[in-house]
Amino acid sequence: MPELLELKNVSKVYSRGLLSKTSTTALSNVTLNLSETEPTILTVAGESGSGKTTLAMLLLGFIAPTTGEILYRGQDISKLTGDARLTFRREVQAVFQDPFAVFNPFYTVDHLLTVPIQRFKLAKSKAEAFSKMEEALMAVGLQPNEILGRFPHQLSGGQRQRINVARALLLRPRLLVADEPVSMVDASLRATILETLRNLQRSYGVSIIYITHDLTTAYHISKSIIVLYRGAVMEAGDVDVVIKSPQHPYTRLLIDSIPWPDVNRHWGETEIKARESELNVHSTGCQFYARCPFAMDKCLTPPPLFRINDHQAASCYLYDENSSIKPEQLSEMLPV
Repeated sequence: MPELLELKNVSKVYSRGLLSKTSTTALSNVTLNLSETEPTILTVAGESGSGKTTLAMLLLGFIAPTTGEILYRGQDISKLTGDARLTFRREVQAVFQDPFAVFNPFYTVDHLLTVPIQRFKLAKSKAEAFSKMEEALMAVGLQPNEILGRFPHQLSGGQRQRINVARALLLRPRLLVADEPVSMVDASLRATILETLRNLQRSYGVSIIYITHDLTTAYHISKSIIVLYRGAVMEAGDVDVVIKSPQHPYTRLLIDSIPWPDVNRHWGETEIKARESELNVHSTGCQFYARCPFAMDKCLTPPPLFRINDHQAASCYLYDENSSIKPEQLSEMLPV
């Protein structure tokens, strides 16, 4: 049986125009598998510009990779046509960062739910469609009588974001790509939305790729994590192991940026060698070279992923005494 999702040496390079020879690598040689039979929540973390959203756009088929393949149930998503493409569009859904952008202010929120029902012919009657809408709303913790018939401006940001999740749930997806789904809602509502996503994975068997810069929420919702920097994988493994014992200098920097409830613990304890703007950006070698306090000459050659333990790997020459793993072995280190 083919995997639910496979990324094989996927890279995405953006050029700066027909006449320009410069380009930007947004994603570099990423290989990843998600199992069909074991739904999971995988976090993809990193700061702005690390390639997280580019990865989301690739997974959804909105853009094509420069090199490599993305397979959904064994089929290249860039070559899907007809019914196969329609099935992919139904089974792979997204929840984006902005809970306002998907709503048309001239329609009630019902419109957002009825369109996919009609598009994918999910109901044979208006009564059945209404029943499906009610079921989806209750599944995300909303009362249909308080939501249906209202306009977007009459609802809170948290309610709108949960409606976005309900819209995705209507289609009974196999994979949900959640790109910073709680970054624009109040802190008091983040736990509710994250718990909703976790319930989808447990109760409906939906695999979720949770994209975020917030390692605190990643720790609470996911089972495994991949840390990106400038499009390259820096560290990956069990989310509990990686966050409690980060090995790559970049991951340590991310952990150090988390505000801890300890007045004696200062932010910025992790040393940064220099800002990227102060040094030449290296197109080859480790992408973190310019900022790393442990940078060595050998870092000008791209480091492989070194096995730290059974559920953790880091792309750093500090661990070159450990055995390296092939890109296709990375998924074996991610718990489900």
